[in-house]
Amino acid sequence: MRDVMRARMRVTRRAVLLGAGATLASPAIVRGAAAARVVVIGAGFGGATAAKYVKTWAPATHVTLVEPAAEFVTCPYSNQVLGGLRTMASITHAYTKLARRVALVRDRAAAIDPDKRMVRLGGGRTLPYDRLIVSPGIDFRWGAIEGYDETAIQAMPHAWKAGPQTVLLRRQLEAMRDGGTVVIVAPDNPYRCPPGPYERASMIAWYLKSRKPRSKLVILDAKDAFSKQGLFLDAWKRFYPDIIEWVPVSKGGKITKVDVKAMTVEDEFGTQHKADVANVIPPQFAGKVARDAGLADPSGWCPVEPHSFESSLRKGIHVVGDATSAAPMPKSGFVANNQGKVAAAAVVALLAGKTPADATWNNVCYSHVTPDYGFSVANVIHVAAGKFAEVPGSGGISPRDADDKFRKQEAQYGDGWYASVTADIFG
Repeated sequence: MRDVMRARMRVTRRAVLLGAGATLASPAIVRGAAAARVVVIGAGFGGATAAKYVKTWAPATHVTLVEPAAEFVTCPYSNQVLGGLRTMASITHAYTKLARRVALVRDRAAAIDPDKRMVRLGGGRTLPYDRLIVSPGIDFRWGAIEGYDETAIQAMPHAWKAGPQTVLLRRQLEAMRDGGTVVIVAPDNPYRCPPGPYERASMIAWYLKSRKPRSKLVILDAKDAFSKQGLFLDAWKRFYPDIIEWVPVSKGGKITKVDVKAMTVEDEFGTQHKADVANVIPPQFAGKVARDAGLADPSGWCPVEPHSFESSLRKGIHVVGDATSAAPMPKSGFVANNQGKVAAAAVVALLAGKTPADATWNNVCYSHVTPDYGFSVANVIHVAAGKFAEVPGSGGISPRDADDKFRKQEAQYGDGWYASVTADIFG
């Protein structure tokens, strides 16, 4: 088993360093066609990738990328900022080089008119399109937890959209007394980055162990199982046995109410948990612009056609990234980057009157428990019977009996993936 996993990691590392992930027949570069108009909403892992590759594969196409932010702060590796291993600058990426390739519009996409094929911006301008790619990320279901709304995040940050919330949570950890209690409220599935809350707990525990060793961290979880659970539990027992406590839903982990003034969270049985620092990660759904345009189904997520990522509900619009309903693909940066490339190839093909090529996606999600101790989960996805499905016998998680050298390599592979994917998109 270990030999198989080592071989998988060697292949994965090579793919990461080459910027690979999605496998598809490379589209022929379209040069002579009349200039089509492609608008992309959202310049994160999915949208920025899609914009870059549409322009790369169809240079004559007029590509407009709509994004209100001046720069992109990644959720991947923001947990290391909380642990004191990275700075905010190290996870912040400028759009300067991307803006040399495509037309970057600094504005908010306020509405989509699928019938007129038009995007209305917050500033009032409208953008016509022949094909639209939407990568709106996630929004929070405010009110799903009583007392937790957009005002509560200043006292109990979610930090699930990286940026000011990450800085706020880090400052709260720094200001907390030694001997204090950090509470992380983890949501039920589905949500952005399935192993994220548990890597976050690990990174915060790393900080507490070195700086505030008498402190505790409690994870109150709305589910009984989570990604890479055995690996995390083993690592916590080894590195943070007196710091981290995980409370699953079956033991009272589901939080239904918060009291910002009292700094308490209350579970479904009425038990209150006092926190010195509370990180509440609420339930999520697709970004508002996608929901308002009718791209989301009753689940709150956006179903897509597997070969092209064209919306199953609105033709001419493709959806990529965390907003999609594309299980068994997780909502991860790795996947969003892959989806962006597949959607870009599909758009180029469709604009040329061709059928999008078949594609295969792989996902590798790395988690750090200490700076030099990591592990991963991987899966390979293809289309079977018209649906996304895992390739039989593919993927898997890191072996639980791996030695420290193997764990250090996986941490390094994670670092390599991050450097590679950000260079791919923004470099």
